[in-house]
Amino acid sequence: MRVAICGITGLIGQAVKTALQSAGYIVVGVSRQDLASGTDHLKKLLHGTDAVVNLAGAPILTRWTESNKKKIYHSRIDTTRLLVEAINALSSPPKDFISASAVGIYDDVNVHDEFSTNYSSDFLSKVCRDWENEALKVNADKVRLSIFRLGIVLTVSGGALEQMLLPFKWGLGGKIGSGKQFFPWIHLEDVVSAIVGGITIPRASGVYNLVAPELVTNQQFTHQLARALRRPAFFMVPVWVLKLVFGEGATALTTGQQVIPQRLLADGFEFSYPSLNRALKTELT
Repeated sequence: MRVAICGITGLIGQAVKTALQSAGYIVVGVSRQDLASGTDHLKKLLHGTDAVVNLAGAPILTRWTESNKKKIYHSRIDTTRLLVEAINALSSPPKDFISASAVGIYDDVNVHDEFSTNYSSDFLSKVCRDWENEALKVNADKVRLSIFRLGIVLTVSGGALEQMLLPFKWGLGGKIGSGKQFFPWIHLEDVVSAIVGGITIPRASGVYNLVAPELVTNQQFTHQLARALRRPAFFMVPVWVLKLVFGEGATALTTGQQVIPQRLLADGFEFSYPSLNRALKTELT
């Protein structure tokens, strides 16, 4: 099988590429230059592929200046639009299109499975909704669409956990604000397994929440991370400090969604890391 990955140089893209190649798949990367080259070029690149995986997107954890907000938005929405246009223009399109989204689509009040429509009204939620709407324009008569709403992906190889390690190792770690906000997490290995499963399992389609089944708050995460590192975590990062650093982007840290992976569990997906304790022990020992 031949699989195209957009966002192949990112943390998740690299891990998915490695897993697919180990399983004997031919993997093709779709770069920013490919996207800028137009529909005809993309059609040639995607011709003969069995699946397209869309993981592209500029980093979210930055100061949300107007310029950065445009990058966050357009790197997702425009990329997805271009991919869908190219897929729909093919006479024999790939049978699978897997497109990323995020649990940031949901509000921080309700408990959310994949059928929840209690969305937030903030910037991140708008990005996710518009992102998904572009993916939904793919030709459903010929292409099976899966939308994966990602939680915070944990691995020491990069992302949130890697950024947290240094202050926690120095004993300077602590909860964010009250710490009561939920921390919807998932181990990188389970993300990769879900994406590969989305390609190989015929019944997989529609929206999936890619989070671990164990719900934890930021305070609980902080406690378990400190315990795994055998370090204290007495500090508290005030919300005003985060707002000073990240501006509006601080909401990505000070709020969190209570999300359940209902469809993965119903499909019999076996999490390699169903508990935070197991995930952290594996990563940090």
